[in-house]
Amino acid sequence: MKKVLVLLAEGFEMIEGLAVIDVCVRAKLKCDTASISNSREVKSSHGVIIKADKLLKDIAGNQEYDAIVIPGGIPGTYNLRDNEDVINIIKDYNNKGKIVAAICAGPIVLNKAEILNGKDVTSHPSVKDEFKDSNYIEDKKVVVSENIITSRGAGTAFDFGLKIITQLGYKEEATNIKKAIMLDFI
Repeated sequence: MKKVLVLLAEGFEMIEGLAVIDVCVRAKLKCDTASISNSREVKSSHGVIIKADKLLKDIAGNQEYDAIVIPGGIPGTYNLRDNEDVINIIKDYNNKGKIVAAICAGPIVLNKAEILNGKDVTSHPSVKDEFKDSNYIEDKKVVVSENIITSRGAGTAFDFGLKIITQLGYKEEATNIKKAIMLDFI
C-alpha cells in the first residue's frame, strides 16, 4: 500500500488538503497529515481547525511515504515556504524521485526548494510570476513533470488528488472514484 503525507500549516486551504486526503482514503492508500507547528491542531485559511495525525518534527527524516503534498492557502503557503524543515524534506523527496505535489500557491514552496528549474509547472495565477526558471503552463488543471505534480487551485483539487493516486499506480481506482463522486458529470 502506498503512503501519502499532506503537510498542514496555519492558514492552509481546506479544500486543497482535504480533497487529496479524501481521494487517497477512497483508493485505500494510507494518508497522514502532519502539522509543521508544535500543535496537531491547525487552523485553515477559513478559520476551521483540523487535527493533524502527526507533527512534522516527529517524522522528519522518515522516508516511509511515497508522496508529499503541499496545499495552498494564504498564509499557509508562506508558512510552509519559510520552514526550513519543509524545504529540506521536499529536497530529499525530490532527490529520491518520490512524488512531490503542490497546488494553488503551494508550488512557491517547491520553487524555494529549487526543484522546479526547467520543469513544467502550474499554480494559482496570483503567483505565476514566481516561476521564471520553469515552463509555466496556464491551460491545464494539473501538470506532471517527472515526479512533480502541480495544480491551479481549490477548483482543481479533486483532479489534483486523482492525478497523485494515478501517478502512484492507482489508475483504476482514480477512474472509479471520479465516477463515484460525479466528477465526470461536470
